[in-house]
Amino acid sequence: MKASELRAKSAAELGQELESLLKAQFGLRMQRATQQLTNHSQFRKVRRDIARVHTLLSEKGGK
Repeated sequence: MKASELRAKSAAELGQELESLLKAQFGLRMQRATQQLTNHSQFRKVRRDIARVHTLLSEKGGK
């Protein structure tokens, strides 16, 4: 997800986005643990999206 897309969202929407990204990260960890994960690059994408959301939340003072 691009930062410009995230900047258009409110702090509450960013919070929801963060929650969904954390759930996705948990799902990827479970897939890796059970050796069902085929696309390991998803980890990097999700981690970076989480970092983007955290950055924007701190800019907006939403956390």
